[in-house]
Amino acid sequence: MMKWIFSGLILLSVVIGFARGDASSVSNAAVSACSEAVALCITLCGMICLWSGIMRVAQSSGLTEIVAKALSPVLRLLFKGISPKGEAMQYIILNITANLLGLGNASTPFGIAAMKALEKEEKSGEKATDNMIVFVVLNTASLQLIPTTVAALRLQHGSAAPMEILPAVWAVSVINAVLTVSAAKVMGALSRRRSGGVTA
Repeated sequence: MMKWIFSGLILLSVVIGFARGDASSVSNAAVSACSEAVALCITLCGMICLWSGIMRVAQSSGLTEIVAKALSPVLRLLFKGISPKGEAMQYIILNITANLLGLGNASTPFGIAAMKALEKEEKSGEKATDNMIVFVVLNTASLQLIPTTVAALRLQHGSAAPMEILPAVWAVSVINAVLTVSAAKVMGALSRRRSGGVTA
């Protein structure tokens, strides 16, 4: 679906540019945007590789176990019935840690692995469980302490203080996470009640 939306936007931009008699600006923008996109990808690639490596070191060194103990009270409330030392919980912790560091792209592989591990542990088959839904919602909310990717983009575009957005990022992240997870929990409870299940 998204490919059709973006294709339509590009086509519409070209048509409007030619209709206004500004074809040179359209072609110049296309050429300059391509080179800028490649430069931006290279800039972000180094940062993502660095932090992805750090996440792997943290996993191998046992740092994730320390983080798991610190987050276990909250995670047990959010993900009921999941083993605190299981594979699913480890990947969930890695995903949350990457998101806290503002590494949305680096957190994606951990998120996919976490969903596969949840499917295996809960034997869900093709049906999404409450824990899967909560995890997707929490991952999408992207609770952040250090907005690394956004800071890199701001620095790339000439910002003198790329981290000055921290208070706003913290406030929005916390509010977003609390509201979306609460909504997922409430909707899950209502769904179980309508289907005659037992609410947790």
